[in-house]
Amino acid sequence: MSPKTLKMFRVRLALPAALLGLLAACSGTPTRYYTLAENPPAATAQRSTADTGPLAIEMAPVALPERLARPQLVVRRTGGVLPAREASVAEVDVLEQSRWSSSFEYELRDALASGIATRLGAFDATKSGRPRGIPVYRIAVQLREFDAQPGTRVDSAFGWSIRKGEGDTLVTCQLRLSEPISGGVDGVAVGAQRITGRLADEIARNVGALAANQTAGCPAA
Repeated sequence: MSPKTLKMFRVRLALPAALLGLLAACSGTPTRYYTLAENPPAATAQRSTADTGPLAIEMAPVALPERLARPQLVVRRTGGVLPAREASVAEVDVLEQSRWSSSFEYELRDALASGIATRLGAFDATKSGRPRGIPVYRIAVQLREFDAQPGTRVDSAFGWSIRKGEGDTLVTCQLRLSEPISGGVDGVAVGAQRITGRLADEIARNVGALAANQTAGCPAA
């Protein structure tokens, strides 16, 4: 067999192997989807509509680091021992088979909007447009840090600002939140969901205070 014929024979053998590998990948571990939405949603209102009247909230798109702006969960790599010269290097894994139900920035925005509106008994104008005749509080959130370590904890840092309608910013706050977790990826999703709920608590308190013409203090760091 000539070298040219042998080369062609090898290529023909390689094609079925590649196809088999593709089929194996397609029939492998199924993708799991997670949400940050509370289930059941928080039922405790942060204010009395009888005292302050109806209001609406509107969430701006959440600003976050580019590496997190994806549907896949991003977690700190665990296991293995790095060489001494690389001991301070932090590596992450992008989990293709573990995803949020939408890209993380949208998942976070939607969960916060729903959670804050539920706590306040307010209209959520984030997607449906601003209603006429009632005050709208516009909320901007920045996720500054999100470090998920499976089996250990989820650490996060947020900043947010609130303004009424097109007016000036009324309050600006920041807060670090951590949740201990157990288990693997499921634990990361639960920890992130709890952090989102706690953040919704704090922002709802701010909006409720502003609606009642009270001082909207920031939470203790």
